Amino acid sequence: MNKYWNLVWLGVIFEIGWVTGLKHSYNWWTWGLTILAIYISIHALVVASSKLPTGTTYAVFTGMGTAGTVLMEMIVFNEPFQVVKIGLITLLLVGVIGLKMVTKQPQEKGGV
Repeated sequence: MNKYWNLVWLGVIFEIGWVTGLKHSYNWWTWGLTILAIYISIHALVVASSKLPTGTTYAVFTGMGTAGTVLMEMIVFNEPFQVVKIGLITLLLVGVIGLKMVTKQPQEKGGV
């Protein structure tokens, strides 16, 4: 199962990249990278969802992607730092982590 959660995290990284790319792309090269990141992100999510609970997978994917995008904008692109934003991101992450922790992992066939 860790292999599929790793795909979710890979998808999150590329989601942060393509969402940021939508705002900051300015020529064919940067738009091409944004489109590639969209494909990789969604493909990783689809493959991971084939073996993991879809609702939990999507919640983790979107929650971590949202938090990562907001933090990326603050750190890299000098968006204004706001304590309220950090508090809300923390609340979001607590919910996503809690959801992942209470979701039971399906047993693999033939496993012990």
